[in-house]
Amino acid sequence: MRSFNFSAGPAMLPEAVMRKAQAEFLDWNDTTMSVMEMSHRSADYMALAHQMEADLREIMAIPDNYKVLFVHGGASLQFSAIPMNLTQPGDTVDYIDTGVWSSKAIKEARRFVNVNLVAGGESNPTKIPDASEWKFSDDAKYIHICSNETITGLEFQDAQLEAVFAQGKPVIADMSSNIMCRQIDVSKYAMIYAGAQKNIGPAGLAILIVRDDLIGHEREDCPTLMKWSTYAENESMFNTPNTWAWYLAGLVFQWIKELGGIQAIEAINQRKAQKLYDYIDASNFYHNRIDPSERSWMNVTFELPSEEMNAKFLEQSKSAGLLSLKGHRAFGGMRASIYNAMPEEGVDALIDFMQSFALQHA
Repeated sequence: MRSFNFSAGPAMLPEAVMRKAQAEFLDWNDTTMSVMEMSHRSADYMALAHQMEADLREIMAIPDNYKVLFVHGGASLQFSAIPMNLTQPGDTVDYIDTGVWSSKAIKEARRFVNVNLVAGGESNPTKIPDASEWKFSDDAKYIHICSNETITGLEFQDAQLEAVFAQGKPVIADMSSNIMCRQIDVSKYAMIYAGAQKNIGPAGLAILIVRDDLIGHEREDCPTLMKWSTYAENESMFNTPNTWAWYLAGLVFQWIKELGGIQAIEAINQRKAQKLYDYIDASNFYHNRIDPSERSWMNVTFELPSEEMNAKFLEQSKSAGLLSLKGHRAFGGMRASIYNAMPEEGVDALIDFMQSFALQHA
């Protein structure tokens, strides 16, 4: 029996996807070879790649005037690629700092442009500053947000997103840890990017959803493999892509479709998060520091009464088949990442363990 893996990434994959990949590992699609062994430009693999993109477009309802790009370097490479593709030296851009990942994006952007800090800046905030305090610049080329901070579990909510969209500027969103967890209107964003290793597939792949009019304006000194136009003009195959990651991501997209699409996933995710937060809030033993109105559906953080108790919790939870619950070193405590692939029974098992552990140690 597989354990329940609460890792923030690389994260749990759907069991059905893993079993299908296992069955096809040595002989994919009756080709008598593994999908990892075939040419990425072969007719068989190109058909796989085209189907993968079509399935993603369908489940996310991506408009026709957006390119879907599959790129190297994870989401972090885009911290530099975004300003290099959208700005010229001396331009100004707007960033909202809500934690470690948006801070990393800001640090990289400052190498290339003037960054206006719209809001935030404190280390590991537990609340997003009120929209009335935000200070946008008039001449920003774009606005950048990290829609969900994986480390703390702080997530932008609909009203805050609408305040960002209302500025009338291109909105760029790092959705690495909450892409496809619920339905969104892609057309409100100029660009969405995400590392694959949380809600999409294995590490080694990033997915970019970029509005057509943003492509082809890169700086003259932008490296070839950082130009969005390079990927757009070559079906993301300017050089050999991570074919295994593409294949597994495609299986995940098919799995989502079979479940009923993102609408069905959204209902499950809301239920999973709600029951875990409800238990934590009702407990005198566990505590969540994030403002209740801005909690992540995907990354649920919580604390125990002491570091000694943390160590016991991790030891005993591992023995119970509940893995990777240690919080990030920058925030401490525990973190249960309950991405799409985490079944509801995994959350139920975690709550049952938390209850028994609290009774034993309270």
